[in-house]
Amino acid sequence: MKVAVTTTYLEMRSPDALRLARRVPDDMLLVRAGIPSPELNRAFYTGIGGDCFWMDRLAWTWEEWLSWLSRPEVETWVAHQAGTPAGYCELELQPEADVEIVYFGVLPSFAGKGIGGYLLSQVVHRAWSMRKGIRRVWVHTCTLDHPGGLENYLARGFSVFKEEVSHMKLPHQPPGPWPGAARPR
Repeated sequence: MKVAVTTTYLEMRSPDALRLARRVPDDMLLVRAGIPSPELNRAFYTGIGGDCFWMDRLAWTWEEWLSWLSRPEVETWVAHQAGTPAGYCELELQPEADVEIVYFGVLPSFAGKGIGGYLLSQVVHRAWSMRKGIRRVWVHTCTLDHPGGLENYLARGFSVFKEEVSHMKLPHQPPGPWPGAARPR
């Protein structure tokens, strides 16, 4: 099916613009994944993005994942609640001293518990400290992503700098976290 998709690009140009989430969910721990792990990142990518038509990395080989994650410019951060991985973020330090939030999300079973606001607050704070002289932190989201995503970015202090509408050919159903997974939507 062909679908109109609006992509919104957002940026934060000063660490002073960051508005921290007011709520810190109980028993939260944020940890950097210090060892590149294709299995970990792919599990989050499909577990979160499988319902949102995240498909650009589905065909990546293990070696392609490892190559991406092994770059010193890339960091993976994992939020845990009560010891259970609940969400993640990939940050990429880019030329010109930009940091992109490449992927960000919370697993569906943890949605609606304030983890997204907490995680975004923490990883944006980290992005500003990845290197001296960071110029901006930026991210993009689209109408296929979780409906609370754009609201979360705006609530944390991001500003929209561009919107684009494209037409994408998509399967009738999102791929889900793995073939045959039929969790409630």
